[in-house]
Amino acid sequence: MGRVLVWLIAAISFLTVSFRPAASEPRHAIAMQGEPALPADYQHFDYVNPDAPKGGSITYCVVGSFDNLNPFILKSLRTTARGMIDTIYGNLVFEPLMQRNYDEAFSLYGLLADSADMDPERKSIEFHLNPNAKWSDGQPVTPEDVLFTYDVFTDKGRPPYSDRMSLIAKLEKTGDHSVRFTFNEKANRETPLIIALTPIIPKHGFDKEMFDRTTLKPVIGSGPYTVDKVQPGQRIVFKRNPDYWGKDVPAKRGFDNYDQITIEYFLNDNAMTEAFKKGICATDTETDPVKRDRDMDFPAFRKGDVVAETFDTGIPPVVTGFLFNTRLQKFSNPVVRRALGMLYDFEWANKNLFGGKYNRTMSYWQNSELSALSHPADDREKALLAPYPGRVPADVMDGSWRPPVTDGSGQDRKELKAAFDLLKAAGYSVKDGTMLDPEGKPFGFEIMTSSQDEERLAAIYQRTLEKIGIDVTIRSLDGDQIQSRKQRFDFEVLIGSSGFNNSLSPGIEQIGRWGSAAAKAEGSFNLAGVADPAVDAAIDAMLRARSKEDYVAAVRVLDRLLISGNYMVPMQHNDQQWIAYWNYLEHPQKTPIFGYQLPTWWRKAN
Repeated sequence: MGRVLVWLIAAISFLTVSFRPAASEPRHAIAMQGEPALPADYQHFDYVNPDAPKGGSITYCVVGSFDNLNPFILKSLRTTARGMIDTIYGNLVFEPLMQRNYDEAFSLYGLLADSADMDPERKSIEFHLNPNAKWSDGQPVTPEDVLFTYDVFTDKGRPPYSDRMSLIAKLEKTGDHSVRFTFNEKANRETPLIIALTPIIPKHGFDKEMFDRTTLKPVIGSGPYTVDKVQPGQRIVFKRNPDYWGKDVPAKRGFDNYDQITIEYFLNDNAMTEAFKKGICATDTETDPVKRDRDMDFPAFRKGDVVAETFDTGIPPVVTGFLFNTRLQKFSNPVVRRALGMLYDFEWANKNLFGGKYNRTMSYWQNSELSALSHPADDREKALLAPYPGRVPADVMDGSWRPPVTDGSGQDRKELKAAFDLLKAAGYSVKDGTMLDPEGKPFGFEIMTSSQDEERLAAIYQRTLEKIGIDVTIRSLDGDQIQSRKQRFDFEVLIGSSGFNNSLSPGIEQIGRWGSAAAKAEGSFNLAGVADPAVDAAIDAMLRARSKEDYVAAVRVLDRLLISGNYMVPMQHNDQQWIAYWNYLEHPQKTPIFGYQLPTWWRKAN
């Protein structure tokens, strides 16, 4: 009997162990869809030169101004010095727990955290901090720093950082080098990756009570550079931290190759271009091909001291266009917005301004499988849109929709008539050459611009709109003024570009761009004021998708809704990246799908 009892106990123990749900294991990388491309023993990303020489200096140039070194606060949101955290020049001072690989749609590899233990259902994630991670003053990065980051961001930070704690049910220290996030019902499958990408700040380096005030005092970070010199509004200089803890981390090999990085500020594009020609700026990224051809005719370029190069990318183009503030009554009717959208004469602009070198922007995920263009809605999409009948026109549903095409003469009356007919059906009329709204008041609006190039585009649109009696004025503002107006949603129409870069893995950032809650949140990127339950549902479906098929369907639905909503008048894009640079610079041979990465470039050895 005793032996039987022992056997039964052993059997029960075996079954208990055998059928216990398998625990997840710490991983060197995590991916939004599928598995990360690089193995645990990878040595570096494929698009870097791991043996790039270190040394020398570089000067980047930007238009605008700055009065703050803290990028995480609402005040001076868009006038924080470039480079502190920066998608173009690199995260020079502050770093996230994990680093993005720009040759994958959305995969993250260890940085401040050398591994992560993510629950298969993505209800929690535990980060294991790299024991070598240190702040620039030599103090270690600890779980307490992670907890402090979320505490101060929640109370004093700006969107989107201030909103992330609302997705977390529990945040706890689980060891000397580990911290676990447990998520609530508001979270989605992308949430662990967003947490992994959140920059971490030192508890001992910030005073919580003073955190939301601007500062020009150099701050402590964990990044490869420290702030060396600051001339407010003019220049910020970063110097390499010789004791940077992460120089041998695989995700950082081949990056951060200069001893000094300077970012110079200019009042306008023309001044910046002239500074490039004089050798002050190392690079020029002019987007206008006609202006490029004109500006590149100078001695240093003809001698070969300056190189111009194009790079192919695998991502959707940046969406720019005339963006309507739909919070205003005059833009509340989508039919009116549709009519206004028909009146941008791309064909004339492309022929006369851009030398025929541009393509028309028609979709928010153009040139990818995520786009609604040429993709008829499948059963998954129809099911997502079923609660919102009539929201998407038939031609957008079947993928055949395209914007109007003119004859390029600037005098194509058929599109003017089509737009006028739409407005007339919505109750608008023309009297004595002036367009009147349904209440009999003159209909017109102001376009806010921030550069001479934007003024030129606005003037093209203005000229066409005035032909059917719509009075358009153009107001040019400097960088500080326009950013303040954007932050307060104090505009009628602007040329939207910032915040509309798209990727092959759209995610939680779409809430900030198009979600109803963001429409009223000061400082959000929902500049158009989109507040549509159908859009919210599409974003939610995208974030909760478990299969690639469900994910693609949800993004296409979002694309169809944004096209149908006519929230902006998309203009044009170039499918390639263009950059001119002084020939003392070199770059890796491989270009990742997100395009060239300036933090991987280096200066030739003398």
